[in-house]
Amino acid sequence: MEGIKLRNLFNIHGSKITFIFILSFFIGSTLMAQRNYRGNYNYKDFQKKPYYFGLTIGVNSSNYKVGQSKFFINNDSIDVVSGLSGIGINLHMIANLKLGEFFDFRFLPGFAFSNRSFQFKEIDTGLTVDRSIESVFFELPFHIRFKSEPYKDKRFFVLGGLKYNYDVSSNSSSRKARTLIKISPHDFQWEVGLGAQFFFPYFIFSPEIKFSRGLGNILIYDNLLYESRVMENVVSEIFTISFHFEG
Repeated sequence: MEGIKLRNLFNIHGSKITFIFILSFFIGSTLMAQRNYRGNYNYKDFQKKPYYFGLTIGVNSSNYKVGQSKFFINNDSIDVVSGLSGIGINLHMIANLKLGEFFDFRFLPGFAFSNRSFQFKEIDTGLTVDRSIESVFFELPFHIRFKSEPYKDKRFFVLGGLKYNYDVSSNSSSRKARTLIKISPHDFQWEVGLGAQFFFPYFIFSPEIKFSRGLGNILIYDNLLYESRVMENVVSEIFTISFHFEG
């Protein structure tokens, strides 16, 4: 995966275009729901179901939050170390269990493809060096969702929960790991988000915005690797826009 440069396919302008497209899609869906539905007709049909299933697709922007080590303060080679975000995609299944009128328990197993980088700025030359890390995560998120009162076949919600990630493409045990920054394949994260449900005759469409942050340090410290020694800890941060289709 090290040779593939997915981040080059998504430059700054490409990220802006993706964000504008998603925002426009979200606004258009809201307006369409307001125009076509005068009451909670479709909502009443789905309200009878104690559980339902679905699929979700999404776009993520993932990054590393880097903490500098004591060695970094006195080193004479690296001036700045930071994380760079990259764009990826999410593909998940959905299992939703109703807990009364306003709460849901949700389980969303699936995969997330992400691309993140470490950036180092050298003191002598002023040049920046990027170390890209591409990951394929198997994810197990568990959420509790609180929903508002329905209005014209739509309702809003907030959610919170925990997620376990396992990087199936981790380089931490590869033969080339001696020259690479090693990141643990295991990561536990807390998540918060918000979104809206739009009830159609045969499915529920739910755009959702979510933020995730790691609970612990995922850096595997390597005293023999200079770039690893300047970092004290690394925590994952992910911003995700998802589109759920349930029924």
